[in-house]
Amino acid sequence: MSVLEDGAKGWTAAGYRLFAGVNVPSKTFGELAEHFFDTPRIGARELAERIGRKDDLIVLDGRTFTEFKKMSIPGATCCPNGELALRVDDLVPSKSTTIVVNCAGRTRSIIGAQTLINLGLPNPVMALENGTQGWFLADLELEHGVQRRHDQAVNPADIEGRRARAQALADRFGVEVVDEETVRRWLSEAHRTTFLCDVRTPEEFANGSLPGAQHTPGGQLIQATDQYVGVQRARLVLFDDEGIRARVVASWLTQMGWEAVVLKEGTAANVAAMPVTAIQPSQPAALSVEDLADALRRGGCQLVDIRPSAEFRAAHLAGARWSIRPRLDRLRLALDEPVILIASSPGIAALAAETLREQGVTDVRVHCGTPEDWRRAKLSTVATPAEPPDADCIDFLFFVHNRHDGNKQAARQYLEWETNLVRQIDPQERARFAFR
Repeated sequence: MSVLEDGAKGWTAAGYRLFAGVNVPSKTFGELAEHFFDTPRIGARELAERIGRKDDLIVLDGRTFTEFKKMSIPGATCCPNGELALRVDDLVPSKSTTIVVNCAGRTRSIIGAQTLINLGLPNPVMALENGTQGWFLADLELEHGVQRRHDQAVNPADIEGRRARAQALADRFGVEVVDEETVRRWLSEAHRTTFLCDVRTPEEFANGSLPGAQHTPGGQLIQATDQYVGVQRARLVLFDDEGIRARVVASWLTQMGWEAVVLKEGTAANVAAMPVTAIQPSQPAALSVEDLADALRRGGCQLVDIRPSAEFRAAHLAGARWSIRPRLDRLRLALDEPVILIASSPGIAALAAETLREQGVTDVRVHCGTPEDWRRAKLSTVATPAEPPDADCIDFLFFVHNRHDGNKQAARQYLEWETNLVRQIDPQERARFAFR
């Protein structure tokens, strides 16, 4: 292991670029994919006109069901990109029906539409340009709270044909299928990291998976690879229980530059990933809301809120100061007075408490409650929309989050950022992607 000297500042001082935003590798890949494949697209107003005319078309939303319920194109059906190869024939029985794939922005619209094209569907297929944001920017109404989604069950009689179609796609992109013996050997190697990735739905994963596997729903694994795989050049072993979804997801990850393979035996394989041994800091004393109320009545304690800045702005305990772990030293806390950390999770709190102890604070306690808990206990809460100031909210990307809250400027800024990614990467970064 090595540490980058002078960190991000040293990187920029040497003349290299830092990227803003989220899921940068995946979103850059999506933009490049659109250019390489010339993925067909349709604008929001044209789609709205076609919907209004009752044309023979269907809109499939390639995001997660949770995202879909927040806002969706009127009449759309949720079918996450990772499920398309398995379920599109049930959703679109006619070969003449136009299929439009959308997401909130661009990447999953492009990848979803191109997935169907790569699979060889005879239907006209298009990506909705700029997704729900493009719809919103065109002053069109979105739906909210819709529950429309694909069926969970698939007719077993349809599996073989769909698997053959997925295998043809995997062959085109050089996806390797490996057996459980090979994967067991890889998992035992100390010199290289191998991830077991279950690409099925949340419901299927919750019903059981391979030991040590992580849930990486297929569309999300392509969309946000950096959230699931924290090791460059790791092996990704993908699996499902029918041999369709993993092959299609692997076809994209292979083009992204990952060594992505498919586990032949799927969920029936006899393999298990070794559990990750995490650093376990000592757990500080945990306070219930009643204990917290007693401590506040007695006084003499320092309240430090380490929840996300947006949550602090919305509601926090009166007298609390906000911070994140790397900036705790800026609070200049009294070392001999108790500190109560207000946190979202015990794990984050334990790490922050360890940092405070290293700084000399001797009495650290933790409370992981919510504003609702505090109000029920009749504790005073405060909302501060401008505190902490924007400049201090380094845990919150305003143009990313605010684009879904009716902020057109943020939506435009986000789309400009996303489409500009391909102009920011250098030849070495671009060479990682291998389209074909």
